[in-house]
Amino acid sequence: MKVALIGNPNCGKTTLFNKLTGSTAHVGNWPGVTVEKREGVYKAKFRAAERIEIVDLPGIYSLSPYTPEEVVSRNFMIDERPDLVINIVDATNLERNLYLTTQVLEADVPVMVALNMIDLLEKSGDSIDVAVLERELKVPVMPISALKGTGVDKMMERAVAECKPRNGVTVINDALTKEVAATLDYYENAGVPSPLFHAVKLLENDEIELRRNGARELLEKIAQDKDLEAAVVDERYKYIVSRLAVAKQKGKANAANKSDKIDKVLTHRVWALPIFAVILFAIFHVTFSEDFLYIGAWASLGRGLPALADLGLSDGMETFVGIFYDGAVFSPGVILFNIFDTLFSTITDAVGGAISTEWLSGFIADGILSGLFSVLGFLPQILMLFLWFSILEDSGYMARVAFVLDRIFRRFGLSGRSFMPMIMGFGCSVPAMINTRTLADENERTATIRVIPFFACGAKLPILTAIAGGICTYFGVGNADLITYGMYFLGVIAAVVCVLLMRNTTMKGEIPPFIMELPAYHRPQFKNLMLHLWDKTKHFVKKAFTIIFASTVIIWLFSHLNWSWHYLTDDMMNESILASIGKFIQPLFTPLGFGSQLGAYGWVFAVAALTGLIAKENVIATFGTLGACLIAMGANVGVASDVLLADEEGVTSAIAMITATDINIPALISFIAFNMLTIPCFAACATAKGELKKSTFRWTLLFWVASGYTISCAVYTIGAWWWTLFIWLALVAGAITVIVLNNKGKIKFRKRKNNNAETVQ
Repeated sequence: MKVALIGNPNCGKTTLFNKLTGSTAHVGNWPGVTVEKREGVYKAKFRAAERIEIVDLPGIYSLSPYTPEEVVSRNFMIDERPDLVINIVDATNLERNLYLTTQVLEADVPVMVALNMIDLLEKSGDSIDVAVLERELKVPVMPISALKGTGVDKMMERAVAECKPRNGVTVINDALTKEVAATLDYYENAGVPSPLFHAVKLLENDEIELRRNGARELLEKIAQDKDLEAAVVDERYKYIVSRLAVAKQKGKANAANKSDKIDKVLTHRVWALPIFAVILFAIFHVTFSEDFLYIGAWASLGRGLPALADLGLSDGMETFVGIFYDGAVFSPGVILFNIFDTLFSTITDAVGGAISTEWLSGFIADGILSGLFSVLGFLPQILMLFLWFSILEDSGYMARVAFVLDRIFRRFGLSGRSFMPMIMGFGCSVPAMINTRTLADENERTATIRVIPFFACGAKLPILTAIAGGICTYFGVGNADLITYGMYFLGVIAAVVCVLLMRNTTMKGEIPPFIMELPAYHRPQFKNLMLHLWDKTKHFVKKAFTIIFASTVIIWLFSHLNWSWHYLTDDMMNESILASIGKFIQPLFTPLGFGSQLGAYGWVFAVAALTGLIAKENVIATFGTLGACLIAMGANVGVASDVLLADEEGVTSAIAMITATDINIPALISFIAFNMLTIPCFAACATAKGELKKSTFRWTLLFWVASGYTISCAVYTIGAWWWTLFIWLALVAGAITVIVLNNKGKIKFRKRKNNNAETVQ
């Protein structure tokens, strides 16, 4: 049995899908169409006679094909003919959601209406007479709460019991009887499935229906200069208001809506953006801060540590307390990181010490385990960041942020709808790029795809954390979470500036209207959050034990073999294959601060940036592998012994590379910026290639390289020589002047052309 879920965006459709399928869901693309589909198997709570497959159709407002999502939903329902279509309706916005319902009922498929968010409706004091809706719609209607799971299994049990074939019915028959009859006769004679559905669509001036032979001529004959499309829309809403809306009964007229009260603050014209910035900083502070909290009792314990040396307990106690405290209490994210890092370091040391053969010990401990664990060590912080963003999204707050940013984005040639894919970029660029399919304007979609990688994904997080920790520990300046927050902010600013340039030069276009349902605020469900984090964990770990595992092995081998394929010890790494490749490309990064001006081992940063093109996690995996080699030869590279005692594995490797190369702070910030803004990982590039035209994709690759290189160069030069700021400002001012003059010239040319055309006419 195949069941399709259809409904408006933000009606709770995906929540219901997750509740029905649990961990059985898988994601792909519709055949021949670049629109994501989700399929799963219902985890039956009753004895079902057969396997029930659930298909989550894209969220749409109408079955008129204006977007790829609407085409997919329409074609699946009509051509694939599922055994049942469950139309999810937001009970708190009944009238608007029922417009799609009136279209679904016109198809010859079994239909059930699921009144979702019934708990929120009851909390507001309103109610819906389900019996009235069933009588008018002539299909089963079930009240549910997908978020809490209320009524979901009863809905599926009834769906299986009452799933019977049905013929479509339309709500516009009374007012447009002759027109419907004429078009219906045309489709019945042609033998088209669901003839009533297609007949009404032809009256709506549907582009797909007009392509049929004789359809356009038939419509012109029937219409006789009438606006039948407007008439159909009008009849649908008349039916909804007069026959269906009466099922909803209002509670207390003066009952205050809690979501509206909250929105007065969170969507305030002045305070909305500062509040969002504070929330983001709080998230980063909880996840990354090593100065999270100062407590006197903890400080006393820290001062008492030296006394424990007399009892012979200092090493173990220092390790234990060092997980939580170092002059201040660490943030929860750092504590989790330290726990994982301590565990992984213990495993690495134990494995390396148990193997007597030098090259094999180095290969397994320094090559494989150090590279792999340096990436996996950041998993807790990445998941914590995902958790906070999931809470913001599931609670309904992110939809408000998109609404607020629409006012600002429009000035840059984008609608607030573009913000949703961009904010998804903080998690992963791949689904974020796929999500741009909801954007109607092609230029807006291209511009959004190009700047999505600027929103640092979870894979880039280890780079920020390791380098920021290295700066704070080695140079004794700054604050790790402030540096990390600042780099995220740099990515956002770079995205806005680049969009402004694109939408005012090569990618001009009309800004489409932004219409989005703001869901009511609700408490995120623990189970849904954990399922989301589990999916992220599987994806991250799978990448760690495939792409990153292979990369660390290759990096170690190339750093311990020369071109004659002879094995080299750690102190001969400068003669390796990897060193020669790094030295060859190293001059390219000189304007960015981590090129030819660095010391003997300066090529390690060039190699790390190169391996990051495969997967951004490879940057820290490379740090882990090469850093382990540099640490093993600590005396040769001048790494101080107290530096090697740093707890964080990624930070330790970064410090070893900083010490060996004499790189300065501006160059390190530039290194972070380059890896954040340049070409993303291969998976993101493949996704962009699938979403864009071939010629557009080539220009997109060039855009990523140019923007990453230019911004990183600016970061380094301004950081190293503050007076170059004025040079960069002059260049920016010149570019803006050229753009403005160019736009004015085009406007004058168009006016002159229009005037000439009027004169000729």
